[in-house]
Amino acid sequence: MTTVLVTGATGKVGSRVVQELRACGVPVRAFVRDPDRAAAVLGRGVELAVGDFAEPESIRRALAGVERVFLTSGDSLYKVEYETNVIDAAAGVRRLVMLSTVGAEVGSPVGLFDWHGRIERHLRGSGIPAVVLQASHLMSNVLAFRETITQASRFFLPVGKARIAMIDPRDVAAVAAAVLTTDGHDGKTYLLTGPEAITYHDVAERLSAAAGRTITFVDLPDEAAWQRLVQAGMPEWLADDLVALCGLLREGLAEPTTGTVQALTGREPRDFAEFARHHAGLFRLC
Repeated sequence: MTTVLVTGATGKVGSRVVQELRACGVPVRAFVRDPDRAAAVLGRGVELAVGDFAEPESIRRALAGVERVFLTSGDSLYKVEYETNVIDAAAGVRRLVMLSTVGAEVGSPVGLFDWHGRIERHLRGSGIPAVVLQASHLMSNVLAFRETITQASRFFLPVGKARIAMIDPRDVAAVAAAVLTTDGHDGKTYLLTGPEAITYHDVAERLSAAAGRTITFVDLPDEAAWQRLVQAGMPEWLADDLVALCGLLREGLAEPTTGTVQALTGREPRDFAEFARHHAGLFRLC
């Protein structure tokens, strides 16, 4: 197989896609902005294409000799521009696999969902053979609460008793590697979830068991949660999005589960207890 270009290659999912492909013996090229950080995250043996999503010429250079692409980028106000730049530069590739999200829809009240919906629409109109992976809520999102948990043994979100089919980023990456390297997926949209829908109270219990200490989840009203997020340094647009997202989660947006991970990788997705054990050291008291 020819080289696969992985964008967002130092992120939670992109870095694991690189690992999965390398484990399969597939040549990988990582599109990165900071080569030193990329070497630290990915190891010294990965081919790096240094560039910027805002610079189409650097994207075209990275695509030279590439037939398959994994597309993702960090969440920012420029996400639509950045990812459509890649799609436009990738005309002629044999397959592009895009990481999207559950709830992706043009016009969604959650900016991130609207952005993903717009990128999906652009991809479908590009003529590129493509696969869209709509991932449920990533388990790794809980890592954002590490400081609060280690300092106060609790964390906050306005999600109530919402049940969420959280998925481990490693399982998303395993699916991405599978659809990048096998045929029969072009034109498909796959919804990826974990094995069960759990509440954030369940998350706290499983983190407590893994870390050997009591960790508590505290539900907050939307306004109080927004104030805490902004006071903690989160940009207002992102706090707006997170609170709006939590409202949709309370309505059951991410509750359904699918068997897609097992169907495409041959094994069950990891549950949150396993994720918590894997990251337990981050939540233990020093």
